Amino acid sequence: MSRTRIWRSHLWRLLVLLLLSAVALQLYFLLRIALMAVVDPQSTPFQRSEIWRLATEQGRVLWSQQWRDRDQIGPHLQRAVIASEDAGFSDHSGVEWDALEKAWERNQRAEASAVKRNELIDRREQQAASRGKPLATPLRKVEAKVVGGSTISQQLAKNLFLSGERTAARKGQEFLITFMLEGLLSKPRILEIYLNNVEWGEGIFGAQAAATHYFHVEAARLAPAQAARLAVMLPAPKRFEQRPGSPYLVSRAATITARMGAVALP
Repeated sequence: MSRTRIWRSHLWRLLVLLLLSAVALQLYFLLRIALMAVVDPQSTPFQRSEIWRLATEQGRVLWSQQWRDRDQIGPHLQRAVIASEDAGFSDHSGVEWDALEKAWERNQRAEASAVKRNELIDRREQQAASRGKPLATPLRKVEAKVVGGSTISQQLAKNLFLSGERTAARKGQEFLITFMLEGLLSKPRILEIYLNNVEWGEGIFGAQAAATHYFHVEAARLAPAQAARLAVMLPAPKRFEQRPGSPYLVSRAATITARMGAVALP
């Protein structure tokens, strides 16, 4: 057999192996999600990575999470999270394509603005250096503020199985898992798992842990304004945990409180 045919044979075997591995991975996700219809997931890869980070950085395990069934979480937080994170949750099939397109356009504009700002900073620093008078305080470069258009189902897909990296392959896998979640689980079950696993601060996961940490009450007893506060924290819980009284948080929470009455739970 010629060397070319040998290499071609090896290449085909490798491609078949990769294909079988990809199919096996999707079957693994499918079976795990099917099991979630009756078994509550106890932890996620993201939670375990956070536990490891906190243990290595602080020398102790900081993890607060207590599972609560949907009827023990109460309607206020459910409505607040839907109003804040995914207004079309009850109606879409897992992905809001219009929201993704708008988020992509906003991110493109933000990145272009950040590039221009940083180029201006570089020019000013170079001009100052050429005059022999460097700036006393270096100008701070900016980073583009990236916004997401992910639904609750997409966020749950990422939280349950995926890393936080931003690549086309990871996003494609997120879509596949999202459609599996929507196909195998009911909307109430998706919301229940999401509310019990989402991050609400440093080592704080789930509605019950968040309610007791921030307001010293059970999740079922959260008032509408308290529920709205928690919902608004979700995009950046660690940041808002440090600034619980920020003007944005207060203003946005008031908006969400006003919208909650119009939210129909699935």
